[in-house]
Formats: sequence, structure tokens, C-alpha cells
Amino acid sequence: MNYVKFDREGDIGVITLNRPERLNAIGAELLDDFHAVLREAQSDPALKVLVLTGAGRAFCAGDDLKDFARQTESPASIRHHVERIQQISRDLMFGEKPVVGAIHGYAVGGGFEWLLNCDVVVASDDLCCFFPEMDWGQFVTGGVTHLLPQAVGYQKAMELWLLGEKQDSRALLDLRLVNWVVPRGEMMQKAMDVAAVIASKSAFSVARLKTLLTTQLQTRIATALELEQAATIACFGTDEAAARIKKFG
Repeated sequence: MNYVKFDREGDIGVITLNRPERLNAIGAELLDDFHAVLREAQSDPALKVLVLTGAGRAFCAGDDLKDFARQTESPASIRHHVERIQQISRDLMFGEKPVVGAIHGYAVGGGFEWLLNCDVVVASDDLCCFFPEMDWGQFVTGGVTHLLPQAVGYQKAMELWLLGEKQDSRALLDLRLVNWVVPRGEMMQKAMDVAAVIASKSAFSVARLKTLLTTQLQTRIATALELEQAATIACFGTDEAAARIKKFG
């Protein structure tokens, strides 16, 4: 895998987005590698918990605007790209293994959404998150149209989406969207410590817990994913989106 690294440290799997020269921005190759790694990790009986992080200065800067022309060259390419984005959220949320996010730098758009797909999150004190989709003529993904209002309330979720204002690590902690904030140099160790505690529990019980919770939510999240997918496909195909992304990119 060129764009996503997968390492095993005992019974902990460490997944690292590995496109640092583009701040781990979301492109076709990264999505393919990420999906393949998550399938391998979730199906490995030797692993009890996964840690998700990003190489370089950021976790994930969101969709790669420089790849927009390729993503939108046909209706089929738009659908394929958006389907793969939503599949990553299914891989993260509907697998049995808990996912510990170790998130630093920028987590923007899809990167913010993947943060929200983690089960618990260790945030670096330099973390900055925001939703730029409304600026770009795009739409949010990752099931967050269900997840975020449940976490912060309808009006706060709308504020985050409509205004797209940057949220630092302390604001995210106050919103209860991350569990811990630590200095950048301590983030991975804290995440591994948290993962080790989870791994010390009964893997059977932990898997049942996550499965029960996601099963209760799955119908609503699955519906959100499908509706988001349709809205995102529609947004990707507009002339306005092309013009706005050309301006921002």
C-alpha cells in the first residue's frame, strides 16, 4: 500500500494515512488503499483494537481539490468516488474492532468526518477541524448528518456546517467530539496507551458492545450515508461546484 500504512504492534493495529505531501488529502488511490487496509485489519483475529492517524503535518485535509476534474469527468466517476468515501465510514463504524483516533494538524471536511467515525479520539493540541463543504458547493459525508446533531445538538451542528468556522482542540473537547487533548509529541503514546487498555478487555465483550451500539444506529446511519451520497453526487455535478473549487483550489 502506497498511501496507507498498516503496522501491527502486538494486538493493536496502527493505520496511518500516508500522503503527507498533500496533507493526506482524499484521492482515489488513498481511498482504495484505506479500504483494503481496513478490511484486512477488521478481519484479523489477532488484532483487538485499531489506532488511526496520519503521517506528516496533518491527519487529513479533506478531498483533494486538485483531483476534482478526474473525480467529475463523468457521472459514473462521480458516483464511484462518493461511494468509496462512504464505504470508508462503513468500514470504520460497522467493523467489530474499536477505532482509536490519534488526530493532529488539520482534519478538514472528510478528515473531520473520519474523526467522527472513530470510537474514541486522542487529539493533539494543534488540531484544527472544520467543514468547508458549503463553501465549495459540496456536501458532508461519513454519516455525520446523523452523528453530529446527536453529539452536539441540531443548532450547533448547523452552525458548524453552515459557517464552516475552524474549531481548535479545546473547542472540540468542550463539544465532546474528542476525548483527550495532549501535546503533539505525546499524541501517539496516549493513543497507544488507550488502545492497550481497550485491548486488555475481553475482545468478545468489546466486539459485542460495538456491534450492539452500531446495530442500534445502523439503520439511521445507513440511511444518512445513502442520503448524503445522493446529495454529494448531485453537488459534485454542478457548474457552481466546479467554479467554487477552481477558486479555492
